[in-house]
Amino acid sequence: MSTTNKPVKTTARPARSLAILGLVLIAMTGLVFVQGATAVRLGLDLRGGTSVTLQPRIAPGENGKVSNEAIDQAVSIIRQRVNSLGVAESEVAAQGSGTNRQIVISVPGDTGRRVVELVGQTAELRFRQVLASAVSNGVPDAAATPTAGVSAEVNAKFASLDCTKLENLQGTGTDAPTDAIAVCDRAGTTKYILAPAAVLGRQISKASAGLDTQSGSAWYVSLTFNGEGTKAFGSLTTSVTTLPEPLNQVAIVLDGLVVSSPRITEPIPSGNAQITGSFTQLEAQDLANVLKYGALPLAFDRGEVQQVSPTLGADQLNAGLLAGGLGLGLVLLYSLLYYRGLGLVTVGSLIAAGSLVYLLFLLLGEWIGFTLTLAGIAGAIVAIGVTADSFIIYFERIRDEIREGRTLRMAVETGWQRARHTILVADFVSIIAAALLYFFAVGGVRGFAFTLGLTTLVDLVVVFVFTKPLVTILSRMNFYSSGHRYSGLSAKSTGTLPVVKEA
Repeated sequence: MSTTNKPVKTTARPARSLAILGLVLIAMTGLVFVQGATAVRLGLDLRGGTSVTLQPRIAPGENGKVSNEAIDQAVSIIRQRVNSLGVAESEVAAQGSGTNRQIVISVPGDTGRRVVELVGQTAELRFRQVLASAVSNGVPDAAATPTAGVSAEVNAKFASLDCTKLENLQGTGTDAPTDAIAVCDRAGTTKYILAPAAVLGRQISKASAGLDTQSGSAWYVSLTFNGEGTKAFGSLTTSVTTLPEPLNQVAIVLDGLVVSSPRITEPIPSGNAQITGSFTQLEAQDLANVLKYGALPLAFDRGEVQQVSPTLGADQLNAGLLAGGLGLGLVLLYSLLYYRGLGLVTVGSLIAAGSLVYLLFLLLGEWIGFTLTLAGIAGAIVAIGVTADSFIIYFERIRDEIREGRTLRMAVETGWQRARHTILVADFVSIIAAALLYFFAVGGVRGFAFTLGLTTLVDLVVVFVFTKPLVTILSRMNFYSSGHRYSGLSAKSTGTLPVVKEA
């Protein structure tokens, strides 16, 4: 019994779809060279980097306890700081439990040490009036005149303070804002007695780095205070304007070290201020970034710092690429042996998909800082199977239609109408799973989810604008339409050989 061949709407101009895909590939290749994105960025596990452990510093009177809330808040702030620097595939996580909780930061590439130096700062910014200042040359000043209104303990510390010693330039961030303090400046040249803090870092609403266009080389950090900070800063600058030096100076203190101590010549009620201090561009940008997200609720001691070897990463990369190559090779071999000439469509489709994915990896690395990790390679390998499934579903539907008595050209169209729904559902399930993993997981799992979702989307594009149009074109060739033995659509392959029954 044969099935009547009914007219089926065919895909218009399949060559146009192939041409559009070709133009897209050419345009993406051009973008790659224009933007200089000629190499895929590799993550910590593939190219090496830095991993550091931060141990919370227990302040006196805390009974050796650090709250989980404080640790979680510190993790959130540090993660924001790292992300603001554009460091992709970094990991910030709390480990341990109870009194042994630590924060582990892992950063890929050569910038690891700089980022580690930055993110562990408590970044407690305070504005304090200068009560006394002196040059610190390494010689204790036992004959220093005590500063009025300051405790004997602070005066004694100021007299003996040696800012040439490294331990006095580390900063602590643990000074109480209500106390007068004796501290050094960042350069280690001047020591100060400072009044209790009048303005706190939490009263800053915005911070950004800028370049003084007049001097052309002086970087500064511009601050905007919130309502409370605007009032406090205006009151502080008004109160010191008419005082003699050094009482007319306001010290800007970050983590217990003086960044700068400008003289105030007039009140500043606008709620805007600038921090200067011979910053380099990186120093100004880093300071602005840490101030944007507020101070860490804890001070940290740096624990173990580990360098992840690039050699080990290269071995892992080679192993991942070998696994991917073997998986791809097996898929291609199976397609050619089972589908013969039709398997060439699989070869072409996988080449198109691979080209798109590679170009996207290059461009996304430049645009959003995407980096490829070992988990990401695993996601791409899994996606090879997802892509192959799409081809198999379509090819088998074509064979089903031929078995029902339709010509190849009609089978290509009716088979597509029935197969595309299954392909869409299967791919969307993978995309949903990838999205859930990406948003609810952390670390390497997110890299796996991102590449799985991206390559699955590429599979959809390739199947619709390359695989289907290519099969439509091939169906018009005599080699395929006649059912050649090597076409993959022969009577034997489709199961349409006549059956001889015994009389």
